[in-house]
Amino acid sequence: MTPTAIENGTKWLARADVRPTRQRVALASLLVGDGMDRHVTAESLFEDVRAGGESVSLATVYNTLRAFCDAGLMQEITVDGSKSYFDTNISDHPHFFWEDDRVLTDAPADQLKIVQLPDAPAGAEIAKVDVVVRLRRK
Repeated sequence: MTPTAIENGTKWLARADVRPTRQRVALASLLVGDGMDRHVTAESLFEDVRAGGESVSLATVYNTLRAFCDAGLMQEITVDGSKSYFDTNISDHPHFFWEDDRVLTDAPADQLKIVQLPDAPAGAEIAKVDVVVRLRRK
């Protein structure tokens, strides 16, 4: 990891008052070190961090991603009801899920128009709307 990536990761954690442990800084540096938004699974991030020479367990990666989400640094997008992807772009925006590659990417938010949502049942309120458009290559 470059010093810039480590610095960017450390600043990202500080924005949300997340304690910068060695493992958190390593994961944060991979997630935001280059200044680009990323969509990762716990498994893909685990592979990346291990390839970089860090000793981190898969359970730690899962727990850290959840902590980053709880701190408002990332959002979790669930595909197929069981597979979670984690996005460093926390703005409201739709996603494309590429079924052939099992990859999640951002979709153009300016092209999405939701005209009306159904009324929430009594005693409930709509907290968030996730839009995932599934794609298959022709």
